[in-house]
Amino acid sequence: MTHGALLLDEHDAYEIYAGGDGLASVVLTCEHASERLPSPWQWPEADARLHGTHWAIDLGARDLTLEFAALVGATAVCARFSRLLIDPNRDLEADNLFRPDAEGLPVALNALVSPEEAARRIARCWQPYHRAVDTWVGGRQGAAVVSFHTFTPLYEGKPRQVELGVLYDDNPEAAEGLTEHLVAHGWDARLNEPWSGKNGLMFSPLTHAREHGRPSLELEIRQDLSVDPAFRAKFLPALRSGLERVGFLR
Repeated sequence: MTHGALLLDEHDAYEIYAGGDGLASVVLTCEHASERLPSPWQWPEADARLHGTHWAIDLGARDLTLEFAALVGATAVCARFSRLLIDPNRDLEADNLFRPDAEGLPVALNALVSPEEAARRIARCWQPYHRAVDTWVGGRQGAAVVSFHTFTPLYEGKPRQVELGVLYDDNPEAAEGLTEHLVAHGWDARLNEPWSGKNGLMFSPLTHAREHGRPSLELEIRQDLSVDPAFRAKFLPALRSGLERVGFLR
């Protein structure tokens, strides 16, 4: 594969890759890596408008994650189901665990999510993904957790100028240091934008990091950049040196 990472395990809910020996001092996660629906779920015709869009998948996030895993020799856990089926970066009590609408129209996939259907999605997708992340974070002594996400340049008609977001809750000094590093490399990088890492909006990396007493950050990359191989080739080495600067990579 062109990203250079080796597939270690595959499940309906996740895939696990290792770059090199996979022993880097960071575990990578990518909660919105896929728009796949595992069987027996299928996309309703009314949701065809969402295929290939930021509503169903974080465009370029999986490539960023696996290319960075290969670059630094890290293990990466990527979800294999669409965020519209159930969002693994949200708490089970979150209002948007099953997103009800997109672009002002209902998401047909989530029009009638009964308690039984919610339980099926949790058991088949959400729980196995989080068990996998927890296993790898817990098994890598002292490893930080870094999650890769991407965001649309145009959200509900409003353009976004920020290029890179460094989201944090527990580790402000690391987030500030990494942001300063990325700005020095010429990008419009900002803390907790285009939204904040607080209030449950970086649920997955923060939860697993806290469980094992580790630091965590979530990266947000604008999608016109994340899908560009030339951007990734420039950005990922700068990210590596930035994470080294703040102690996430040793």
